[in-house]
Amino acid sequence: MPPSADRILTIPNMISFARLLGVPIFLYLFLGTDAQIAAVVVLAVGGSSDWVDGYLARRLHQESRLGELMDPLADRLYIFATLIAFTVKGVVPWAFFIALALRDVMMIVCLLVLRRVGYGPPPVHYIGKTATFILLFAFPVLLLARATHGATSTFFHAVGWGLAWWGVVLYWIAGLFYVIQVTGAVRAARAVREVAAA
Repeated sequence: MPPSADRILTIPNMISFARLLGVPIFLYLFLGTDAQIAAVVVLAVGGSSDWVDGYLARRLHQESRLGELMDPLADRLYIFATLIAFTVKGVVPWAFFIALALRDVMMIVCLLVLRRVGYGPPPVHYIGKTATFILLFAFPVLLLARATHGATSTFFHAVGWGLAWWGVVLYWIAGLFYVIQVTGAVRAARAVREVAAA
């Protein structure tokens, strides 16, 4: 375990914390003041910095348990908060909201099953990280489509939705990989119990 594993005040953790603070700022700008361009900036910075904290943690040897928890938490909050805000404002349809929400419900069920058989959360799959990155990139592009007009809006709309649905597909593929992992873990736990009972 790295020497910094139990540290809190590390550079990567501060970046993750700043990303978490960006969520309520985005919601205030988008829902409270309708400052769409400023909301685009906050969303773009928060989404594009997704990889920075992990990269610096490895580069500076500042990996920590807190960082491992905050990084995916920031990702989930950005996606969830943006999804709700966009759905309320009509930027995305309810079908898009349901497509992402059902996948997260499936993940919650998987985590509960793992916890019941004595396992922690599975490691983050690279397909899941890719899907998250694409979605976090697609959201500000969709917001730009709403904030602009004419050919520019049409361009951002096409690019944004292309990325968004691509992200949804990868999001579900990653979720199915987690289901396979959970199934394997449950079978392994069952086999251990059967051996112990024999």
